Formats: sequence, C-alpha cells, structure tokens
Amino acid sequence: MIEARQLTKVYRVPVKKPGLWASVRSLWDRETRDVHAVDHLDLTIGEGERVGFLGPNGAGKTTTLKMLTGLLHPTSGSCTVAGHTPRDRHPDFLRSVTLVMGQKQQLLWDLPASETFVLNRALFDLDRVAFQRSLDELVELLDLSPFIDQPVRNLSLGQRMRCELAAALLHRPKVLFLDEPTIGLDVQVQAAVRTFVAEYNRRNGATVMLTSHDMKDVASIAERIVLIDGGTIRFDGPLQQFRQRFGGGRRLVVRGVEDLGDLGFTSAEGRASATVEPDQVNGLLQRVLERHPDAEVTVEDPPLEEVLATAFGGKEG
Repeated sequence: MIEARQLTKVYRVPVKKPGLWASVRSLWDRETRDVHAVDHLDLTIGEGERVGFLGPNGAGKTTTLKMLTGLLHPTSGSCTVAGHTPRDRHPDFLRSVTLVMGQKQQLLWDLPASETFVLNRALFDLDRVAFQRSLDELVELLDLSPFIDQPVRNLSLGQRMRCELAAALLHRPKVLFLDEPTIGLDVQVQAAVRTFVAEYNRRNGATVMLTSHDMKDVASIAERIVLIDGGTIRFDGPLQQFRQRFGGGRRLVVRGVEDLGDLGFTSAEGRASATVEPDQVNGLLQRVLERHPDAEVTVEDPPLEEVLATAFGGKEG
C-alpha cells in the first residue's frame, strides 16, 4: 500500500554570519548549506496495517508524510501510495488518501459542518447513496448528531475535531495519514478519537500511518512502530518488540504508599513507582513488602513514554 525507496528530502538553507557587513554581503552572495530532512528512507507498509511513525522533533516525520501525500516533492528516491506516485496528485490518488493534522481545519467557519460535508461530496464526486451511507456511519461512530447542524464557530475544539475526522473520511480513503490527531483535545475526546480510528480500520481495512507525541495514541492505535531520527529509520517492528528492545526493565507500582523514596521510587497521585532491571524485581518487591506487608503492588511494562525516551537517549519525542 505504501512503498518508499531511498526517499530523500534535502533543504538548502541560508547561513547567516554575524555582523552588519555579512548581512549586506548576503544580499548578492548568499552562503547556504544542505539539511537532510529525510535521508535515503526505505519503508513498506501493507494494506490494513496500523503504524506509529515516531521520532524526536525534527526527525523528519512530517516531511515524510508530506512527501507521501504529494504536498512535497522528494529531492531523490521514489514513493508510491495505493499504486500512485503522490507528486502527480492524480484524482484517483487524492480519492484514496486523507491527511488529518491536529488543529488544521477544513470546515467552513460560519457554516454548519453538515454543509462542508455536502461540499466535500461534490469535490470528490461521490455518489449520493454512497455519500449518505458513509455520512450515516461516521455520524454514528463519532456521535455527531447533537451538533452537526450548528455553525462550526459555536463548536468546542473536541466537537470540531470529530467533524474534521468525518469530513476527511467521507470519501472512504484507503490510507489515513494522521499527524498529531488528538493534540489539544481533552481526555474524553482523545479516547473517542482513538477508538474511532481503530474501529474505522477494522470496518474498512484502511491503512493507518500515525505520528503523535501522545504515547496513548500510539498504544491504542498502532500495532507496528517505525522510529526515525535524523531522517533515517532506526527501528521497524511490532509494538511489543519495540517495548522489549528499548524498555530495559519492569515497573513496580505501589498504591497508597509514599515513603519509598529511599528505595528509588517516585510518588505521584497516590502511587509510587520505580523501573528496574528484570532480575532486580524480586529483591525490590521483597523490600517493599517487608516495610508494607499489606501494600498493593503491581508489576508492569514501563510506560511507552519511558521506552521512547530510552530509544532516543532522552531527546524530546
């Protein structure tokens, strides 16, 4: 469904030297340097896969998505999506994909979302019966009925985002590119969006490629993780394999106890937690129970945020 071979994007950026004379000279003799946003990337994603495309800021995630959707042309290499070359922007390609970017809207501000939906039907030349079937399904899955006919300017951010998703999916795309789809949303709406994406994938067999800084998005949606750094893929495999490779330990969580700081625990919201190597779990557990025999203790995988931080050596992910 998605194929990238030696995909590369190089930006030529000006180099600004200090001083007034350097600024004047740059008007006719500008010095530049090349920045490799994406560097010879090879990637294959099959039909129906749900992939988390992760990396620190500036790793090349959004640049890659823009090349895969035809918004940017690669400097070299090639890519195909749903059998099409994205840079050609063929109408059949545009009907096969959608790109949802958090807080970037396509809804008409002064009109109800329902009227944007009708406009999109015309833009994608959708059959009226197929359009109504898709709309009814999306209204049900996203619970749009209470506000679909209200002006967009009167909707909350969460309500707008749910309408944005519906507008992006009315043409039943085969490939969903989601760039930070839950950014800025409250917890309840975030959960609704995650559930919806997983259900849409199940019902329609759509391929999903997700970038997000919210690891709950990744854990809820993605089955496979692709890590990119410096424009190059560092890891590509199942989510569980990613946890095993970069998790590096197990997490002990003790509820209702806060005097475990000397054992390496940190406390927050009525629970103390510590991540240790697997062979240290039993010893630490014994020390906790010696001090608090009735403590409620669980052992679990470390949070995905910790795993990602380990994978990128503490860089912001």
